[in-house]
Amino acid sequence: AELRKASKRLSCHKRYKIQKKIREHHRKVRKEAKKRGHKKPKKDPGIPSAAPFKEELLREAEQRKQRLEELKQKQKLNRQKEHEKKRKLEAKKNAATIKEKAEGEESFGKSKGKSKKLLNKNSKKSFCRELTKVLEASDVVLEVLDARDPMGCRCPQLEQAVTCSGGNKKLILVLNKIDLVPKDNVEKWLKYLKKEFPTVAFKSATMMKDKTMEQVTKRHARVDFSETSQYFGSKCLLKLLQEYGKTQDKAIQVGVVGFPNVGKSSIINSLKGKRACNVGLARGVTKLMQTVHLDKQTKMLDSPGIIADPSNSALALALRSIIDLGGSDSGDVLEGVNAIINHCSKQQVMMHYNIPDFKNPEEFLSLLAQKRGMLKKGGVPDIENIAKLVLCDWTGARIKYYSQPPGFQKPPHYLTEQKIAEMQEGFNLNNLEQENSNTVQALKHPSPASSIAFQSAGMTNGTIEENKAIEEESEWEDMETRKEEEESTESDDDDDDLEEDDDDDIRGVNEAPRFALVSLTHDFLFSGNEDRSRSLSFSSDKPADEDDAYDFNTDYV
Repeated sequence: AELRKASKRLSCHKRYKIQKKIREHHRKVRKEAKKRGHKKPKKDPGIPSAAPFKEELLREAEQRKQRLEELKQKQKLNRQKEHEKKRKLEAKKNAATIKEKAEGEESFGKSKGKSKKLLNKNSKKSFCRELTKVLEASDVVLEVLDARDPMGCRCPQLEQAVTCSGGNKKLILVLNKIDLVPKDNVEKWLKYLKKEFPTVAFKSATMMKDKTMEQVTKRHARVDFSETSQYFGSKCLLKLLQEYGKTQDKAIQVGVVGFPNVGKSSIINSLKGKRACNVGLARGVTKLMQTVHLDKQTKMLDSPGIIADPSNSALALALRSIIDLGGSDSGDVLEGVNAIINHCSKQQVMMHYNIPDFKNPEEFLSLLAQKRGMLKKGGVPDIENIAKLVLCDWTGARIKYYSQPPGFQKPPHYLTEQKIAEMQEGFNLNNLEQENSNTVQALKHPSPASSIAFQSAGMTNGTIEENKAIEEESEWEDMETRKEEEESTESDDDDDDLEEDDDDDIRGVNEAPRFALVSLTHDFLFSGNEDRSRSLSFSSDKPADEDDAYDFNTDYV
């Protein structure tokens, strides 16, 4: 049924009211016009009939009118032509953009993998180049270690490059994030590391106040920077560097190096007392060498993270390599989470995440996804995204875990007693030890019960030289291409086998009914009426070769 239009009928009271308002309005307008003295324009009386040459004047007036109309028509046509031209141009542009988009999507689909490889290759090359610049330019190198896994943050290639450079370079270990580790564990690690290199205990500020931060605090009063902007150990480190600078009688350059997310840029910000370098939770925020002047005698050089060698264990690659969680393969992330969970105390992980007992890391991820409400359609746990979230927690400063130093101290092969003495020369180690103890005492540390015991995988190999990075990339590319070729050949062989099997099946199916039809027609035509029903029922089971041949010499009538 069609809907009726709304009725326009009004009540009499409403209609009369509207009419009254209209009359009042007209009256008001007339009054205002009378006050202004505005009169209606008089009509053109035209040419009087007694005027001489009246016909000529009228003809001229008509011609003038015609000319004006022609001009108007021409202008109208010109406008229409311009509009048509504009429309055509726009249509062409739209068609070109649609073509480009379609071509771009096709080419993007084909060259997506290649472009990713090239980008990774270029980034690795540039990272190695910038790191070598920092190492060559610096007089003192600060190797930043995460206090939760100091041994896993040490790079033997870097330490060997600095100690064997022969240019009187010094290497200092900075044990950062000591507020995430129990107090006894920090003291053990300081005792262990100071036997090889001068070691400074440090707690950097993760978020420094600057102009933008001040604006945020004015707008949102709830933002609190009390914990994130606190830093400890900066005075000790500054004093150590300034004393060494005085012994050298020149301005020194201090390079800050280490694996991604250990807090290199945060340490520079803490020493400067304000935000001088960009920091973030994502790995690989710093991509180029940055210089920050602390004072006239000290210049800090920030560097990108060391690239972890692909030959490292899955645990080392998960915690130390530069992984883009947005575009990385889910397989790598899941493998990294599996390695982390397998190297931790199961009971402490259950207590921390508040989840029941689990048999394997996959079950752990599904339970955690259900607890946090990270589900796909149909209530299926979103394991890929929860794995990325867990990996972010472990590489960031959210989870408090600790690892024990090795029971027996054996220095690496490149660290002889002479090298250790050279590295410690020029520093007041007694004063440094006292300052470290003061820093550790001043901080609030978590208890061992509230943190997770972690089993370290040992030192992590890194790629420092640019040529090695390129070779590794090419090797990985060759391996990937080989895998792809093998998979494609296997799939082709499988397809061929399947096609042959299908052809045989089709032939068999087609041949069977053909024999049955031949036997049926033969029996129906040449057998007696009595045996016709019997032959029809059993002829499908008989092959054609077993039937008697037709004899043309005998008369069957």
